[in-house]
Amino acid sequence: MGSFLSSLFTHPPTAGAAEGEEQGPSAVVAIHTKDNWNSYWESHQKQPNQAMVIDFSASWCGPCRFIEPAFKALASRFNDVVFTKIDVDELPDVAEKWGVQAMPTFVLLRGGREVDRVVGAKKDELEAKIAQKLANA
Repeated sequence: MGSFLSSLFTHPPTAGAAEGEEQGPSAVVAIHTKDNWNSYWESHQKQPNQAMVIDFSASWCGPCRFIEPAFKALASRFNDVVFTKIDVDELPDVAEKWGVQAMPTFVLLRGGREVDRVVGAKKDELEAKIAQKLANA
C-alpha cells in the first residue's frame, strides 16, 4: 500500500507521451481571463526581442487535444520562447483580435509583432517555424 501511495505523489505518469517527449510540469502558460491576458500581453510587449507562441484552441476541438502533448514538448524544448494557451471560448475577444478563424491556430510573435502562424494540428510545420523564426534569435 505504501508503494502505491508513494507512486501517486512522486512522478507523473508517462502514459500518452510520444517517443522523445518528456512528461512533467508544463512550460505552457494558460490564460483564462481577459484581465490576465491584458497583464500578460503588456509585460510581453515591454520585452522587445521576446519570442512567444500563442495556441488558440478549444476544449471540444479534437485536433487541439491531439497536438497538445506536442505543444507542451516544444515548450520544454525551446526554453527561450514563451508558450501561451488561450481557449477561444473563454476569451473570444482575444481570438477575434488575432483573426483566429480555425482551431488550433498558433500565432508566432517576436516583440509583440506577428512573424508567422500555423493553422491546424501541424506539429512538424509548427516546430520548423519556431526553430527558424523564434529560437535563439
